Amino acid sequence: MNKPEEKFTLLPQDQAGDPKLFQTLLKQETVPVPDYLAEHYPGFSNEDLSVDRYASREFHRLEATRMWTRTWQFVGREEQIPKAGDHLVYDIIDNSIIVMRGDDGVIRGFHNSCLHRGRALRMDGGTVGKLKCPYHGFTWSLKGKLESIPCAWDFKHIEGQNNDLPQVRVESWLGFVFINLDDNAPPLADYLNELPQHFRDYAFERSVIIAHVQRRVATNWKVAQEAFMESMHAHVTHPQILTFTGDCDSQYDMYGDNISRSVTPMAVPSSHTKGVVEPLVLHDILAESGRMADSNADAHTLPEGQTTRQYIGELNRSIFGEASGRDLSHATLAELQDAILYSIFPNTQIWSGYCGNIVYRVIPDGDNHESCIFDVMLLWRHKEGEVPPAPARLNRLPDDQPFSAASELGALGPVFDQDMRNLGAMTKGLKASKKGAVSLASYQESRIRHHHQTLDKYLGTGGGK
Repeated sequence: MNKPEEKFTLLPQDQAGDPKLFQTLLKQETVPVPDYLAEHYPGFSNEDLSVDRYASREFHRLEATRMWTRTWQFVGREEQIPKAGDHLVYDIIDNSIIVMRGDDGVIRGFHNSCLHRGRALRMDGGTVGKLKCPYHGFTWSLKGKLESIPCAWDFKHIEGQNNDLPQVRVESWLGFVFINLDDNAPPLADYLNELPQHFRDYAFERSVIIAHVQRRVATNWKVAQEAFMESMHAHVTHPQILTFTGDCDSQYDMYGDNISRSVTPMAVPSSHTKGVVEPLVLHDILAESGRMADSNADAHTLPEGQTTRQYIGELNRSIFGEASGRDLSHATLAELQDAILYSIFPNTQIWSGYCGNIVYRVIPDGDNHESCIFDVMLLWRHKEGEVPPAPARLNRLPDDQPFSAASELGALGPVFDQDMRNLGAMTKGLKASKKGAVSLASYQESRIRHHHQTLDKYLGTGGGK
């Protein structure tokens, strides 16, 4: 269909917001609603956060020694390392980890450092038959067992020692591979709290990465992480999505220390608007969202008597069901289209639901507290028993290229570019702050508050109340 004429009103921004909208929409569902879509908001205090948490190198070093060395962190998907010798390299400030599939099928994590002179064994991911140091040739098996050394006669003094590569803990969940540098950390399943229960029906274990784009961003890692922990910025930063996104009508939930969630209703106009007609909602969600089963707005016309939310839900039900080989007749409209975004402390966010899933990961750029590496992955499903397609190769964008240069992101690329324009300016503004603090919204930025509270528990500080 041709795009309907845009005749609607933008309301004064201080009048918008209905955090109960999602629960109201759930009451209109025609199938049983999973209990985990209920509200789960604990409430928080409202103290300011010091800008030092973002701008201070000392705070960054505290994170390096007390937090990054003790938390479960997402490294990649199992389908990225399907064969013996396939590996990923995960760098986190002072540490570098090789996550590799062995010739026995087991995924292990090794400290990326030769036991001879300390050279990094691998600078990037790939496939090898052995782990051989490129400097002198010390060689380990894919299980990390020392196999040969150069001029063995000159190293008699290390005979009888444990010369296997030191390992880190590796655990998987639904195909997501995590590492933890702390041998005494709780199991990943405990760390994830209620998340496995919430994701039990979405078949993420049959996901495959169909796009993986990465770029360096000139801001502290938490600034980038927090850009995706609230939706209230959309009406200014992403005005093109207001016709189909309940931005300031989102629901915010927290589970234990490590898991939080936002639920943003889709296929409904923002409460910042008045008079948006349903045909415009349909056109724009197909053309602009980047997450629906079809992006061809011209191929769809809204049937009389049907809302866009109903139409998009049924469209996604059909196409997602066909792609995964599943009967999705039990799925709610919410799980088929809404932006249900979970955060796993400290640096990973995953969109739940039956498809259209996005994964974000943000890590510090080496030891630079004013720069980070931002990853975006898009996941699709394959049928049970079907040989999955190879995952998309990483597209590492140069620093001066926008996300919109990555055609595989579709309509999402320009949206990420809008976010990125804020992030460098955040670095400048936080350093220039006379106030020396940031003030968070009580409800809509509560996931950020929750994130800092958990961070403080690792750091032993009290600035994230």
